[in-house]
Amino acid sequence: MTEIIATQAYKDQKPGTSGLRKKVTVFQQPHYLANFVQATFNVLEANGGIPEVLVVGGDGRYWGKEACQIIIKIALANGVKRLWIGENALLSTPAVSAIVREREGGFVAKGAFILTASHNPGGPTEDFGIKYNGENGGPAPEKLTNLIFSETLAISSYKVAGDAPVVDLAVIGKTNYNGAEIEVISSTEDYIGLLRKVFDFDALRKLVQRPDFSFVVDAMHGVAGPYATKVFVDILGAPTSSLLNAVPKEDFGQGHPDPNLTYAHELVEIMGLHADGSISEKSAEGIPAFGAAFDGDADRNMILGRQFFVTPSDSVALIAANSTAIPYFAAAGGVRSVARSMPTSGALDRVATALNIKLAEVPTGWKFFGNLMDSKTAFGGADYNPLICGEESFGTGSNHVREKDGLWAVLAWLSVIAAKNEGSATFISVQQIVEAHWKQFGRNYYCRYDYEGVTTEGADKVLAKVRATAADQIPLLGGVACVTIDDFEYKDPVDGSVSPNQGVRVLFADGSRFVLRLSGTGSSGATIRLYMEQYMGPEDVAKNIAEGSLPATRTALAELVTIALTVANIEAFTGRNAPTVIT
Repeated sequence: MTEIIATQAYKDQKPGTSGLRKKVTVFQQPHYLANFVQATFNVLEANGGIPEVLVVGGDGRYWGKEACQIIIKIALANGVKRLWIGENALLSTPAVSAIVREREGGFVAKGAFILTASHNPGGPTEDFGIKYNGENGGPAPEKLTNLIFSETLAISSYKVAGDAPVVDLAVIGKTNYNGAEIEVISSTEDYIGLLRKVFDFDALRKLVQRPDFSFVVDAMHGVAGPYATKVFVDILGAPTSSLLNAVPKEDFGQGHPDPNLTYAHELVEIMGLHADGSISEKSAEGIPAFGAAFDGDADRNMILGRQFFVTPSDSVALIAANSTAIPYFAAAGGVRSVARSMPTSGALDRVATALNIKLAEVPTGWKFFGNLMDSKTAFGGADYNPLICGEESFGTGSNHVREKDGLWAVLAWLSVIAAKNEGSATFISVQQIVEAHWKQFGRNYYCRYDYEGVTTEGADKVLAKVRATAADQIPLLGGVACVTIDDFEYKDPVDGSVSPNQGVRVLFADGSRFVLRLSGTGSSGATIRLYMEQYMGPEDVAKNIAEGSLPATRTALAELVTIALTVANIEAFTGRNAPTVIT
């Protein structure tokens, strides 16, 4: 029985970079979640139709199961005929994309609701989130999310199937309701089936079982835990001691499920590093050869070697340069195109130039990559797939799904390590692999400062200050002048949409730069991200490595950091004399 529930519009339901994120207490307001879900269905109905088959799942954070039951009742009332729900409401973000694209059985999913606030904290007083993914398995484009926001401002009622049963999310199986079917499905089966098509699990098993190789992965009590257990322990035969925090918890163990040097502190310490990336006093003996961490919904990753941090920008560049180590790419003769977000370093550009493949630069947000992947005419179309993409914010992936994919990135790295060590009696380490890459392509020194939870007013003043600065007012960087200051604007080559004001760029004549932008992933206040980048050529890298004098990132970027902080005047506008996180 369909019931019409009267409601009042909320004015704060504009989706950010990847969905709507607010505090749990905001979502628990009367009708708040229902309004957003119904607004989404209203927009879908007016623009092509409501999907008959819908996927629902999330990262396991607090209030996710309750939200899932609300969505089920609204979906049934709006005409959805079949719901695929992850067991215990758990589905990683890349797994949702895989299910939409790959799941068989006579039906094809045309959309999904993902209940996640990604790398944000969880718990009764922390963050919750929801986003809609379309029939390509990727995040809804800005055109659609803008329509959804407009609808939330006007909504006055929503529909619910009042007599629909409460679904037991812990039991895999089917429940029928008035001709519709609600099916609780395995959270891992479809996604891991896809990974088997992408990677050579036999080669990975051989690496994992080498006596001179050991690794540890940290799921940070997020949804990655069940997938990591299935892949690394059950399939590859690694010991359970290789996994940290592999049991999902609604509050992520009271931690912050963001895979960076600051928040993944347990893993970072094990790998012999400090939070600033410097080497700790810990003896190298006994430190694992490889380490990785995932965020709450398992779409982000951090890669570590023994006493060695791999920046996300270097990570995607190195995977692209060694793509034939992965069967998915080897079958196509290697990667054919690459793409990065604007703030990500130019390391990937140098690989693209050397391999003579296409490269795209897009705003932050995986939906922009998805558009390129699905195009049949623009870059990323049939002539240029397969495609590898990366964001400096610890997001890496390819066109096997339409989301960034943390587990894919880790398996890609293990594939590269396995290929480099094939036939080698002495183990070739992560650091050696990265340094060999720098010797070939040069090193893009790179660093990001995050100022989290600042006031929106203060953040706006910081960006306005930089925008108002003339290029000739920027101090020289090692004698090199600033040549331009601009706001990055992107015109999508597929749908023609324009995304303005995606970050203020301060560019120097030698290619060095710093960039400021406001993050769209927070639930309250504002986060300022400051990115700094400076290039060292292959010859200088090789010379410094040979002499044992390759500068650390902090040393190499010291002058640029000083210039950026002076120009932006962050402390004066925000009261912060240091960033919250440095990566």
